[in-house]
Amino acid sequence: MTALATAPDGVAERPAVLEARGLTKVYRTGEVEVWALRGVDLDLHQSELVVLVGASGSGKSTLLNILGGLDTPTSGTVSFNGNRITDHNEAALTRYRRDHIGFVFQFYNLIPSLTALENVTLVTEISPAPMAATDALALVGLEERLDHFPAQLSGGEQQRVAIARAIAKRPDMLLCDEPTGALDSETGILVLEAIEQVNRELGTTTALITHNTTIGDMADRVIRFGDGRIVETTANAHRRPARELVW
Repeated sequence: MTALATAPDGVAERPAVLEARGLTKVYRTGEVEVWALRGVDLDLHQSELVVLVGASGSGKSTLLNILGGLDTPTSGTVSFNGNRITDHNEAALTRYRRDHIGFVFQFYNLIPSLTALENVTLVTEISPAPMAATDALALVGLEERLDHFPAQLSGGEQQRVAIARAIAKRPDMLLCDEPTGALDSETGILVLEAIEQVNRELGTTTALITHNTTIGDMADRVIRFGDGRIVETTANAHRRPARELVW
């Protein structure tokens, strides 16, 4: 990857969907302080795909949780489309998460007693303008697996159901925390292809955390974390298709 002043295809000129300024997060246990974030500034632009890399404990997941409204910073601000979510009360943060954010985690969190279609339909029933659950599953290549229960699906298929569930409400941002962490490389590629397709076809701004630096090749930008800070930002001149990644 070659460091560039701006991201490819005019990414840096696109509107910033989300702006974080001066984010710190301090966890306190008695007199012990752990600084998870130390003054992070970050913009996420419309329709871009960003990969965040760094060692465990570097602050990646803490940042993603704050951006998605799952956690609040000790100091600093986060603004979504010009609205400061760090000023929101819990009810407003719930609406923000429900209406604008899709989450994908390392573990799938599917309801075992529901089929793939029913797991996705749960989200569409509480969203203001969802896509059809069948369309969301088709987008991630599972149109033939609608009536299968999680136990009847492979790990990669379950993760793709989780992605379909996240995108069915048409979120402005898709936040993925180690989505391939529990998968082998071939299955991981299928999951990354699904994320890539959502980003390209729906234009969903996507941030993806990984320990696997190879995955950065499919991104518009790679942001490297260390000790609670952004230590390097790299822009790719060209995004490599997920299918071409090797690890």
